[in-house]
Amino acid sequence: MGKKVLVLSASPRKGGNSDLLCDQFMLGAKEAGNQVEKIYIQDKKINFCLGCLACQSNGGSCVQHDDMEEIMEKMIESDVLVLATPVYFYSMSAQLKVLIDRTCPRYTDMNGKTVYLVMTADDSRKEAIATLAGIRGFLSCLDDVKEAGIIYGTGVCNIGDVKASPEMKHAYEMGKTV
Repeated sequence: MGKKVLVLSASPRKGGNSDLLCDQFMLGAKEAGNQVEKIYIQDKKINFCLGCLACQSNGGSCVQHDDMEEIMEKMIESDVLVLATPVYFYSMSAQLKVLIDRTCPRYTDMNGKTVYLVMTADDSRKEAIATLAGIRGFLSCLDDVKEAGIIYGTGVCNIGDVKASPEMKHAYEMGKTV
């Protein structure tokens, strides 16, 4: 039986470059016999973290009740997480940052994950590398996490630009390694 793979696509553009790379990764992961699900974060209602820390004293329940409850359960239950984001001003998308902040109530329950990262940028890897630091900061808060691979889709701006990139094949091949 394969692994449970959860792809979190944090592009505000459905069918955008990072989202297309997610699809290729998923194709490879499915062909390798894994159970794969993608959550397109833009379609979900995820409120900003209030910073109230009520979750720290009430057993890990957020005072807000939105789609993050279901997403968090899926993150905890997965074996593999794929975090995908376009790079905006040398940082991850707002959608991914809000999701990461909202893991506060139960991030300590996300142990033993294998994580793949997908980043797309208009310019060069330099932009993506700066973004990588922020994502790795989050991952460093989790126990027993293995960063298994990074897909850099650079030099892409318009929707679909990545289709001409060798990263499409790289994403598919990386998905097959899950």
